[in-house]
Amino acid sequence: MESIRKPEGFDAQRLFIQPDYMQNELMSNELTRGFHVSDIGFFPRARYHYREREEGCDSHIFIYCAEGEGWLEWKGDKPAKLERRQLAVIPAGSPHRYGASADNPWTIYWFHLKGEQAELLIRAYGLDQGPLQLTIGTHARFLEDFEQSYALLSDKTYSMPAQIHVSQCIRHLLSTIGITADNTARDKKRERYLEQAIRYMTDRLNGSVTLRELAGHTGLSKQHLIYLFNRETGCPPIEYFLRMKMQRAGQMLDLTDLGVKEVCAAVGISDPYYFSRLFKKLMGASPTEYRKVPKG
Repeated sequence: MESIRKPEGFDAQRLFIQPDYMQNELMSNELTRGFHVSDIGFFPRARYHYREREEGCDSHIFIYCAEGEGWLEWKGDKPAKLERRQLAVIPAGSPHRYGASADNPWTIYWFHLKGEQAELLIRAYGLDQGPLQLTIGTHARFLEDFEQSYALLSDKTYSMPAQIHVSQCIRHLLSTIGITADNTARDKKRERYLEQAIRYMTDRLNGSVTLRELAGHTGLSKQHLIYLFNRETGCPPIEYFLRMKMQRAGQMLDLTDLGVKEVCAAVGISDPYYFSRLFKKLMGASPTEYRKVPKG
């Protein structure tokens, strides 16, 4: 654990807290009274992140570690490590402490839930029994649902239909996590193949990868590899690789002063026009427009 603690925010962080008027409306509406999001946020590479609540919190806290590491202590137990693609749940009213690793600080997606049904859902799936390891497919689902929910809450705070949609979206996400958490040996074997393939692609984001190379590296046939990616991520391997490149490009546009051509070259694409078309298709805006959008 770290002796240095960082109370202020983090670069490129995002944070949303329901205003009081909406909290009251959510507690009055039959569709959201039992289950709704009260706070939601994203902290990238959150070095020195630390929280301690001796009396616990009035909401259920969900912390998903997408990258890096951190630790969590509650119920009087020793600190437990929270690692990549693990989800931790702290029930409301539980005294707790948590923080980022000093050497490899976590990147976390988090939200708070309120309502009696939130507690019932946590108990039904045993979500508070320790860190849950998410599969790559569930990881992708988590990020997609989080981004949609965050966008709706921050852009349409006043809209009860949007609030209801977010509540239903998060409810379904958690039931999906609960029902897929107990992997079979066959599931874990598929997961290892997928991890191996994605690690190979991650190491080559500044270059190119062919389906033949990827199949050879994993020891699977091309057909089996395509089936595996479609099943777990919803798209074939090379399309997933391009999505990874565009996500990396988006991070570079957000966090560096590199020009669009330089970012294009950094992700291994030689044609800036192709890069711009692909980026807009996958990210929803051209590189120049994307950079102008306020983040955090």
